[in-house]
Order: sequence, then C-alpha cells, then structure tokens
Amino acid sequence: MTPSRTFAAIAACLVAALLLVPVLRAAEIDPAASHVGFALKTRWGKTLVGHFPHYEGQVAALPDGRHQVRLRLSAATVEIEDSPTFTRLTRGEGFFEADRYQWVEFVSDPYPDALTREGGRLGGALTIRGIERRESFVIRPAACDSPGVECDIVARGSINRDAYGMGRWGFAISDKVVFSLRVRTLPGNGA
Repeated sequence: MTPSRTFAAIAACLVAALLLVPVLRAAEIDPAASHVGFALKTRWGKTLVGHFPHYEGQVAALPDGRHQVRLRLSAATVEIEDSPTFTRLTRGEGFFEADRYQWVEFVSDPYPDALTREGGRLGGALTIRGIERRESFVIRPAACDSPGVECDIVARGSINRDAYGMGRWGFAISDKVVFSLRVRTLPGNGA
C-alpha cells in the first residue's frame, strides 16, 4: 500500500469513528439568572451569608439520556454580605485560600432528567483547596415542567469545612457550611 493510500485509509477510519461518537449537548448556566450562595454560623449565633458572584458551568446531556452538571466557582471573588472583614478572611489562607486555589469545582454524577422535576439527592465530586470529596445536594421538586428553563433548579447541601483543610477560625465559626443554589440555563443552547 502506498503512503498516500495508507493516509487516505487512516483518514477515512478517523472520519467514520468521529461520526459514530455521540455528540454531547450542553446548556450553559446563566450567571445573570442564577445564584450560588452559602451560609455559616458564628459561635455567637450570627449567620454569615456569602455568595459567589463569578462562576461558570454547564448541564451536559449525555448520550444515554442522563445529564451531568459541571460548576466552577471563583474563590477569589467570594463575598460575605455586609462584611469586608469576613470577606477577606473567607478568601484568605484559613478558608478558601483563593490566591493558591482559585476555583471551587463540582462535577455531578450522571442523573436522570426526572431528578430536576421530581427532586431528590444528587451526588458528585466537590473540590475545594485541591481536596476532592464526595458530597451530595438535595434538589427540590420543580415548580414547572422545564426546570432550568422556565423555573429555577433549587438545590441545597452542607459540607464540613475541616474536611477541606479550612479548619482555621474554628473558635469563631462553626464547621458546617450550607450551600444553596438556584440555577437557570441560557435559552436555546442544548440540554
């Protein structure tokens, strides 16, 4: 076989293989219509409410009909409402250490479409400060037929911050961090 025929045969095989690979569709999370926040309590009973103003994510439609969420939250821009001091501490070395670990990331397990309509538990891998752990969020039953498009997908879950190396300030802040998410996707782009 001549080199040009060999190249043509390899190219034809590659094209055929690419045509057989299912194409994943993904709906981008709409940052203007979504909200990712968290709350933690001080040892004196005050609740500190924070949020991630900058994040990116998508909901991918998998070839088998299930979906998967990928979400990245900017630790460098995290804010605690009405508290520049706690905002600085949260971004700092004792908490998210945003100078070194710029992103908090969550990759969900594949899940059936019905989960976002009916509600239930969604597990996945959460990475904070380079430490990856299995966590789960509870999805509330949807208020509409097309969650994420016509209404928010609402989720909530809690973590222990010690498990991610964020144990500093334990004398002042409880170990439990409760995350809350309201998610919408951008119109007309997939999933």
